[in-house]
Amino acid sequence: MEPSSTEGGAEDTLLKNHPPGLPHKVILKHGQELEEEQEELAEHKPLEQEDLNFEKWKRRPLPKRTLHQKIEAIKTYLWNAETKEFMGRSGKSWGLILLFYAALYTFLAAMFGGCMFCLMWSISPYHPTYNDRVMPPGMTMAPNLEAHEIAFNASDRKSWKKYARSMDEYLKPYNDGVQEKKNIRCTQDRYFMQDDLEESAERKACQFKRSWLGECSGLQDPHYGYSQGRPCILLRMNRILGYLPGQGKAVNVTCGVKKGPPEALGEIQFFPKSIFEMMYYPYYGKLRQTNYSAPVMAVRFAGVQYDSHIVVQCKLHGKGIINDSPTDRNLGRVSFSLDIGA
Repeated sequence: MEPSSTEGGAEDTLLKNHPPGLPHKVILKHGQELEEEQEELAEHKPLEQEDLNFEKWKRRPLPKRTLHQKIEAIKTYLWNAETKEFMGRSGKSWGLILLFYAALYTFLAAMFGGCMFCLMWSISPYHPTYNDRVMPPGMTMAPNLEAHEIAFNASDRKSWKKYARSMDEYLKPYNDGVQEKKNIRCTQDRYFMQDDLEESAERKACQFKRSWLGECSGLQDPHYGYSQGRPCILLRMNRILGYLPGQGKAVNVTCGVKKGPPEALGEIQFFPKSIFEMMYYPYYGKLRQTNYSAPVMAVRFAGVQYDSHIVVQCKLHGKGIINDSPTDRNLGRVSFSLDIGA
């Protein structure tokens, strides 16, 4: 078939205008490619309606397999005899992945061990590295069986027996024989400083004997006044490592009515004194001061009126002591309810 005049004219024009130095076959080939592209565009047909039916393109559900087929598929997955694969992996693949995870976890374990070594090397087991923000001490009490509530009838032994038993357990470490064996007598009115010893050297502790608590020791009255309606409680200041309470002066304690009629509380007695002696401070920690016995103060309510529900609050007083914090109700104080019946 002869080429048309239009095609020949296009070729002649290309030949006349082609840059010098380029072969003529490149120009001819480029023109031929343009013609083929135009023919393809001419042959393009619009989409039919059935081509827009996407339902036929949806994935058809696989036929349900029988139980036997499922079991065979599991067996093949666990061990494929044809490909020699276990759970979809060859022996070489399992070896490489196990080697990778072994190297990974070995590195992680070494990194964790190194961090722990640096941490333990940089801190002391005897005292905190940073203690410039130590809060003032709080105060705890005994007995503390029912969320700081003491309620009983003096004539009903079952109602107050639990309080007396709790007091006995609390005071066992303060028995005179135990204190004389483990601890030493100390000089009052001054701190018992032992900073001149080596850091790991054991520190001595001062005696605090149970007999010093007088009528609240349980030695004279094993019922601690509960059978008479004159109960005793025990107060103790929280231990803080290296802390010097009062900053040169003993911290004292006062108790009063927080809620209820003030006259219902009556007379209050303190044993051995209403202060925490300075000779029991500072505290050097369990590792260096294993026999330390924190001083205890006994408070006896000798004139509480019967059937008068009151809330009592005891506070610490001294230089550097905080007892009026709105956010921490146990900082420098302790509160409890007292309800005594005949």
